[in-house]
Amino acid sequence: MHKFLEHYILGTGYDDLTEIGQKAKTMAQKVIDVGLTPVDEWYGSEVTLYYPGLYAGSTDLVCSHNGRETVVDFKQSNRPKKKEWIEDYYLQIAAYAMAHDYVHNSKIEQGVIMVCTPDLYYQEFKVEGPELRRYKHEFLKRLDMYYDLLHDEKEKAKVEMNPEDFFNGA
Repeated sequence: MHKFLEHYILGTGYDDLTEIGQKAKTMAQKVIDVGLTPVDEWYGSEVTLYYPGLYAGSTDLVCSHNGRETVVDFKQSNRPKKKEWIEDYYLQIAAYAMAHDYVHNSKIEQGVIMVCTPDLYYQEFKVEGPELRRYKHEFLKRLDMYYDLLHDEKEKAKVEMNPEDFFNGA
């Protein structure tokens, strides 16, 4: 589904004649027909994003969605989702929004998660305003916990790294 959507956004042709490919194509078409209709302008597809020195990732789409700078994430699912089941998706959107804002000096206003099931049930989840800000804070807390844990594990193992360990004297 992602590949079909990426090629649609880029304006290049793509097809997959396998049974799975044809199912993915119908799911992508549902996302195009419903989810991408409010998109006014594409800024980038499969955008590599990073927050220098902290994290990196790749978002499916950065665009203007109903006139607002938006990060979009496409999701395939075997069954419909409930908002409380997709907390990690919101954290991911928040991380991408912060990285895009920092590196590209943008002002991402919202995140949209577009979900489609094989039976073509489409769902859309938006996060914006104070809720997006809350997820940004939550993501940063988790990132801080990750780095604390990483540091603690290195100390427990008493690991010392030297440049030679990585470059073999090159």
